[in-house]
Amino acid sequence: MPGEAILEAVDRGVKDLRRYPRRRQAWRATQRLTAVLLLVWAAASFLPGWFAEELNTVSFLGWPFGFYMAAQGRSHLLLIVWIYDRWMTGLERRYGLHDDD
Repeated sequence: MPGEAILEAVDRGVKDLRRYPRRRQAWRATQRLTAVLLLVWAAASFLPGWFAEELNTVSFLGWPFGFYMAAQGRSHLLLIVWIYDRWMTGLERRYGLHDDD
């Protein structure tokens, strides 16, 4: 049954984390980074929409700031993905998990 295979894989992963404390530290660091970047993404995505009228009272490069934030939203997402990649590579190297391709 497919569910059993998933449970076995999860069990092996948990045993690995218990057996190798550096992997546990790496996993905790990964969870923290992911949580922080998700909060930044959520704030950058939703807050400008909620406060659009207030943001539009400010001008940025000749445009209403709310419009600017909406127009630049995708580039902010790409920046978050780039930060995640760079930071995870550093974490993998620090904890000895990086494959030098």
